[in-house]
Amino acid sequence: MSALPIRIVLVEPSHPGNIGATARAMKNMALRELVLVQPKQFPHAEATARASGADDLLAQARVVGSVAEALAGCGFIAATTSRERDQNFHVLDVRAAAERIVAEARTSPAAVLFGAERTGLTNEALESAHALIRIPANSEYLSLNLAMAVQLVAYELFRAEMNPVVSDMRTAPLATPEEMEHLYAHIADVLEHVDFRDRTQSGTHLMQRIRRVVQRAQLDQNELNILRGFLTAVQNRRRTAGSGQRKAGDGGPPSPSPSKGS
Repeated sequence: MSALPIRIVLVEPSHPGNIGATARAMKNMALRELVLVQPKQFPHAEATARASGADDLLAQARVVGSVAEALAGCGFIAATTSRERDQNFHVLDVRAAAERIVAEARTSPAAVLFGAERTGLTNEALESAHALIRIPANSEYLSLNLAMAVQLVAYELFRAEMNPVVSDMRTAPLATPEEMEHLYAHIADVLEHVDFRDRTQSGTHLMQRIRRVVQRAQLDQNELNILRGFLTAVQNRRRTAGSGQRKAGDGGPPSPSPSKGS
């Protein structure tokens, strides 16, 4: 089988044996790209021993300093979790997620995020994810070993590639995490320009909610460019209006807008 550009990303793995077992699981299922975000012990003899013949994958594994670096250039991103989340994520069963990942990887690189053994993925690490993957398990004992979780996801990816599901795919690739971060910075800038602020008691959740709404939309690059163009037009209009007010006031302070005075 030809390997699709599907990236397995382990975020801060603490046990080198799990890294080796992950490499073995990946090689079993024809996955080749392993990225490690700040591993506690790597390279390590136990990782090599547990790889059991997948030493080439360990040798090729990239070690990076951040999740953003690990996801650079990717389109669709899925993240595994066993915890309940309250940020309105799109949640997919592992089989449905695998079918989606394989389909998306035919257009642009895709990634699957796995968290640290004890803590899983932080909310910050999930910011770029388009969907969460849930692996069905005994409700009385949901915790899966990291390498076991990789093996289950890798198997479903292999199965999905062997039995592709026909679906209507987009004509443009998904926006990359870097492009999405530029969009969120642009949105925050426009919110500041129009004085649209978080009115909740804590005053800290507005951008988090906006990020979740936009991530669920799964923007392709053309759609992102449309939104960026719209935001730029808002900024330009705002600047033009501000310039006109200063002229009307003969250099004095701008007159208050009707919306603020109503």
